[in-house]
Amino acid sequence: MQNKKVKKQNARRPSTQRYLPIAEIKDDVVVLKDGTLRMVLITSSINFALKSEDEQNALIGSYVSFLNSLDFPLQIVMQSRKLQIKPYIDMLDGLRKTQHSELMRTLIADYGTFIEELVVLQNIMTKRFFVVVPYDPLSNKKKSYWARVKEVMKPALTIRLKDERFQQRKQDLEFRVRHVMGGLQGMGLEVSPLSTQALIELYYSSYNPDIAFAETLASLDELQVEPIS
Repeated sequence: MQNKKVKKQNARRPSTQRYLPIAEIKDDVVVLKDGTLRMVLITSSINFALKSEDEQNALIGSYVSFLNSLDFPLQIVMQSRKLQIKPYIDMLDGLRKTQHSELMRTLIADYGTFIEELVVLQNIMTKRFFVVVPYDPLSNKKKSYWARVKEVMKPALTIRLKDERFQQRKQDLEFRVRHVMGGLQGMGLEVSPLSTQALIELYYSSYNPDIAFAETLASLDELQVEPIS
């Protein structure tokens, strides 16, 4: 009897997903509950202090020109996390098992132990840089005001977008992404959009930093996502 009460209480508890602004992630796009879309780019960084004065001025000029070319907002995010060394250690362990020389196996094992201890003792952090490109139907100036309002007010946008409308908005978003990538690459940055799997891992690690460090997320095919009701 007690177990049945506990199950009923758990069933009535709202899912954590209800409190997140994300409705779904598909086709490398984040769909928010208000019907707007996001694509996330990961970028490299530039050591500005090591540049000469002329190079610094050129970078500043390129960045100013890039910002002036935008007619939509951007979000720039820097994420600091403790270095996750486990995948590298697993790779070393697999390499060690393929060695025929006992000396090589010992050297690789010692090197792996050294790296693990170094990361723990020095508390090495890794930094990643992201650019979030949004798309809001109301901000699309190519369409009339009433056309934009009509799209937003349609009830199908409450949680999930119909596929046809999603694909249309994704094309508009991708146009923005190409513009942003071109501007950043013009400054010498390496830029790449995150895939669906990478987006899920990013948000998972952002909302669960401690759990994500100790337990890696399964691949997209193995995930079971609870639908939003």
